[in-house]
Amino acid sequence: MKKRVAPRVSSAVRGHRRIICVTASAALLVPLLIDRSGDVAPSDQRLQDDYKAAANEYHVPRSVLMGVSYLQSRWDSHQGAPSVVGGYGPMHLVDAPQPPQTAQPKKARPRAGTAGSSSSRTQAPAADLRRAARLTGLPAEELRTDDAANVRGGAALLAATQRQLGKPLSPNPADWWETVSTFPGAADRASAETFADDVFDVIRRGAHRITDVGQRVTLAASPRVRPHRPATTGAPHPKEVDCPPELACSWLSAPYVRIDDDEYGNHQLADRPKDQRIDYIVIHDTEAPLASMLQTIQDPEEASWHYSIRSRDGHITQHIKIKDAAWHSGSQFVNARSIGIEHEGFLRHPDAWYTETMYRSSARLVKYLAKKYGVPLDRQHIFGHDNVPAPTADSIPDMHDDPGPFWDWRHYFDLLGAPLKATAGPDSDVVMILPDYPTHNPLFTGCTKSGVKCAPHGSSAVRLRTDPYENAPLIQDPGRHPDGADSTVDVNDLGSRVSAGQTFAVAGRSGDWTAIWFQGHKAWFRNPKSHPTAVGARGRMVTPKEGLREVEVFGRALPEEDAYPEGTDEQPEESPLPYTIRAGQRYVTQSRVLGSYLQKPSSDDSPSPVVQGQEEYYEIQIGHRLAYVRASDVDVIKSASAAAGPPGQAAPVPQR
Repeated sequence: MKKRVAPRVSSAVRGHRRIICVTASAALLVPLLIDRSGDVAPSDQRLQDDYKAAANEYHVPRSVLMGVSYLQSRWDSHQGAPSVVGGYGPMHLVDAPQPPQTAQPKKARPRAGTAGSSSSRTQAPAADLRRAARLTGLPAEELRTDDAANVRGGAALLAATQRQLGKPLSPNPADWWETVSTFPGAADRASAETFADDVFDVIRRGAHRITDVGQRVTLAASPRVRPHRPATTGAPHPKEVDCPPELACSWLSAPYVRIDDDEYGNHQLADRPKDQRIDYIVIHDTEAPLASMLQTIQDPEEASWHYSIRSRDGHITQHIKIKDAAWHSGSQFVNARSIGIEHEGFLRHPDAWYTETMYRSSARLVKYLAKKYGVPLDRQHIFGHDNVPAPTADSIPDMHDDPGPFWDWRHYFDLLGAPLKATAGPDSDVVMILPDYPTHNPLFTGCTKSGVKCAPHGSSAVRLRTDPYENAPLIQDPGRHPDGADSTVDVNDLGSRVSAGQTFAVAGRSGDWTAIWFQGHKAWFRNPKSHPTAVGARGRMVTPKEGLREVEVFGRALPEEDAYPEGTDEQPEESPLPYTIRAGQRYVTQSRVLGSYLQKPSSDDSPSPVVQGQEEYYEIQIGHRLAYVRASDVDVIKSASAAAGPPGQAAPVPQR
């Protein structure tokens, strides 16, 4: 009799997260409730003029003011609504000392000696909106709702801090490093220094973008600016922490204890990467306040993950050593090969929670881990919880949807130093989904209430239809909706959409529309040349071998039956997904893997054994989620625009 092969995230966790989301929504003035997107023309440059005027008025170098604002908000106003800590406007001026208090379930208390960091300190005052109001003589309400007033408040704070530090109001940006480091009110010295270094990196490189309300803002590059900063030795870390040296990271241990006669929780001991490669880094959001999740991580029967990142300042806490496998993805196969990172936030309310500081801390961590463990920086290896392949057909409806359509993958990969961009011409036979995030505003519902339209918001998601016109039905997903129900535009419904950075084989073109192969069908999306939502890409594709009408698709790459040790009673059954690849269809692959399976531990202190098979699989972008096909079922072909390999040979795909 086969036993349960891997612990799943309990229904209690799912329910807990949904309840918390409703409570937190009531505590915030949610950005998606307010739609002022039509107030400003796309070509408006008033904000650019506001930075110039405020810099001149308070004798702050304009590049410093704009650089600080970029790090605080990327120049976005978030349509007048606050972040989770009560930060407003392009300068993220804070009008609330603490995050909103939220009802939380009772969980285990933190264990003594497991939390905290040797680099933590009493938090300095943040960019204080009330102080800015006093300095400018403007009402606090005006600083909350008017971008020009908000920028003036930020300039006034910078000038006042420069004076307090006994420094002149110098026109040279290099003289403002110490003042800049204090602006966000970081909880530790390392975070303050990293913030200032990032600001001056933006100043050197320059920046240009259209903001969330259509303002065109440009900071010209100043490559010769070198700030006068004190020497630093990096942030001290607890010995258990695996973290970039420039980040302040802490440790809060997840338990590993016996929870049943033959089970341990809340993770598995392993010996990665010695016995199992680390192939993936999975990006999650918490769908709960971080305080609640730090209690959950200490429950041996709950889900677990390797790192948590705090919204307000990007502080990182590690819970599980990288060598061990966390219970984070909903797939034991992916857990065994991945690192899980939780980001404090709610996918329905990105402006309140997905802060620039959190994006940057996360990108630093992921870039560091990817380099250390050899994880490719692409969207088949760095992906969201919403892209994790479901292990079995019946598990698809229960798979999670975070970080959702408002996570800015294009910006995230810019921060990783691996920008998503065209690698082939517009008529290539492979495309990368790549909408312009701030101006791409597809319709979503369900941000505040089921069926109610979300206010327009930038998005990484592109929606797919059965035919090349706007009123055509959405692609139906037999896995997401096994009852045959139609896909919807609900913010949590992944059935008919793709995401920035994902690559697909082109199945056709018609006017402004492009078709891709998606879950066994031709799926159309609008892709006008004047405002493209996808770009040409190079790639390797799989297609059924000659003579096969269709091939099966799987959510995990399992070893062949005779790879399991004799007497093993823990052998999972193959479960094809409800998608097939038909003859003539093509799907992009970026890696080849050998089937493997991480067994349950045989003792309380030894790593879980890995069953390593010899059957090869290709990982493919089957739909919004990834999947696997047997290498023996398919041929690998290169896109017409890819560089040619040796004559007569298929292009090789890296084996993981």
